Amino acid sequence: MMEPVDEIRVQVLVDNVSDGLSSGPAHVRNEFGNAVTRGLRPASADTLCCAAHGLSLLLTARRGDTRHSVLFDTGPEDYAFGRNALRLGAAVDTVEAMVLSHGHWDHCGAALSALAAARKGTERRVAVYTHPDMFVTRALRLPDGHITVMDGVPDPAQLTNAGADVIVTREPAVLLDRMFYLSGEIPRTTDFEPGMPGQLRRAGPGDVWEPDEVVIDERWFAVHVAGKGLIVFSACSHAGIVNVLNHARSTFPDVPLHAVVGGLHLAGPSEIHIPATVQALQEFGLRGIAPAHCTGWRAVSALLQAFGEDVVAPCAVGKSYDY
Repeated sequence: MMEPVDEIRVQVLVDNVSDGLSSGPAHVRNEFGNAVTRGLRPASADTLCCAAHGLSLLLTARRGDTRHSVLFDTGPEDYAFGRNALRLGAAVDTVEAMVLSHGHWDHCGAALSALAAARKGTERRVAVYTHPDMFVTRALRLPDGHITVMDGVPDPAQLTNAGADVIVTREPAVLLDRMFYLSGEIPRTTDFEPGMPGQLRRAGPGDVWEPDEVVIDERWFAVHVAGKGLIVFSACSHAGIVNVLNHARSTFPDVPLHAVVGGLHLAGPSEIHIPATVQALQEFGLRGIAPAHCTGWRAVSALLQAFGEDVVAPCAVGKSYDY
């Protein structure tokens, strides 16, 4: 089982939002603040990152003198990932493992270029954790009945050829000196978190489209920080963030939930679930909520009203969080 670490730093490499000015809690530094720390001029276009619809987090944990880094998703495309990682001075070449949270293009589209950056011209291979159901072709049925096909994600062969040791599994895993934990499939227990209505899947071009609203391949990631508790990373929360946190709490019943970071999927049609979600989140005693990506401004506003600025610190490109 996972063992506690002394600290973890979270660097936001890709997110839907760019915000270099807003202040936040002491453990959070914004894009411009990080530029100044690195000796750069924040009032310069040369330091600016770009926002993109997706998510990528560089996670670096320390226990004593030992450090390990994991890349949690890669964002939608090569340009945003490469530009932001370079301008942030992110040590992507220290990444020893990548976790691809689920099979959506906005989380895996830059996987091959991220692998190249992690390996940086060496022969070193990088462990990449995937779920077997994430490689199907997916689509959305629009309100008018039309079907729009999503971009695909790199398959195991492509990842392997790019230098990955691909682990395809439905089971949970403990990574890198037991510092990180990747969940298994998430139980769906709430009655207000419906998954992704309208999503379809098919195994091959000639096959029939089938319902795929559960998004069973999505999993959460976590680290246990000594003296604080679990930091839970949920990339898009198609399972529902309450289901995610219920699963995390049942997996680690003796460890308090300290913070949740990532997309809460409460924008667009999912906005109707904001009140029930915010109410249910109050049961977990969270000390930190860092909403990102698909959370949406209405949900962020509701979370701020319910939890206050000492707890809620929204993500943005270039931000870093120290736990």
